[in-house]
Amino acid sequence: MNPRVRHPEKIHKAPLRSTLERPHWIRVKAPNSAGFHRTKEIVQKNRLRTVCEEAACPNVGECWSHGHATFMILGETCTRGCTFCNVATGKPQEVDLFEPARVANAVADLHLKHVVVTSVDRDDLEDGGARQFVRTIRSIRQKSKETTIEILTPDFLRCAERAVDSVIKAGPDVFNHNLETVPSLYPEVRPGARYFVSLRLLQRVKEVDPHLFTKSGIMVGLGEDRNAVLQVMDDLRAADVDFLTIGQYLQPTPHHHPVRRYVSPEEFRDYASRAYGKGFLMVSSSPLTRSSYHADDDFRSLKEARQLRTVVS
Repeated sequence: MNPRVRHPEKIHKAPLRSTLERPHWIRVKAPNSAGFHRTKEIVQKNRLRTVCEEAACPNVGECWSHGHATFMILGETCTRGCTFCNVATGKPQEVDLFEPARVANAVADLHLKHVVVTSVDRDDLEDGGARQFVRTIRSIRQKSKETTIEILTPDFLRCAERAVDSVIKAGPDVFNHNLETVPSLYPEVRPGARYFVSLRLLQRVKEVDPHLFTKSGIMVGLGEDRNAVLQVMDDLRAADVDFLTIGQYLQPTPHHHPVRRYVSPEEFRDYASRAYGKGFLMVSSSPLTRSSYHADDDFRSLKEARQLRTVVS
């Protein structure tokens, strides 16, 4: 028996669905294009999971229509119970050693120029799942030499520095780890995580490889205040993070943390302006922004921004 539950009440108390009406700028079209169905077929053929589906991403229709998908490795069951996340929590499966090859096959089938690979949290593993990231990066490199690779990792809570060091040696192009929210909300939003562990992980990446692009993201609308968001920006810049994403939190089910507020597009633009003023190379701040949304275009822009800053300085 492998217990796997989508919303475990033993891990967090289930709040009621927010009564706020979803504004017009949040609504997206239902996916039904030929490109969407082709991407879905390739994902299913290779028996893979995507965060697009597991996390109920609102951009899945647009991204899959263009053949873009964010692959989720290390199974579909997370060992954490974050109150914002739609990924199932429970006892994870054994690590699938053939999974990296299947991810590489899907990347080749989709002709991806840039791929994002993420995972569930695997606190049950001694290395937090770092070796599977290494295997996946290497498999993609062997199959699609020109594809750039972005990884979105968990915090590797008990082995962060060792895990980071091994993953960096595999040669990703972008190292992404999301802070998700402001520190004061961690006990209710990310009860199994620690803000400064995540911040230290991002700092460690730059210590090991100062030239590797780093990226992090937060959600707004969870109950944070503006000053706390600005402080997170300062913390990330102190860790020399290059790229910041800010998006609207959307409550997946009535059992998840409620939406406290829908942040206006004008506020998102103001956050972007503030972030650029603090020195980020790239900022994506909008209601529908997600970590891997337009990741391929953003990576090209990120490289151009670094080159421009080098020339100017």
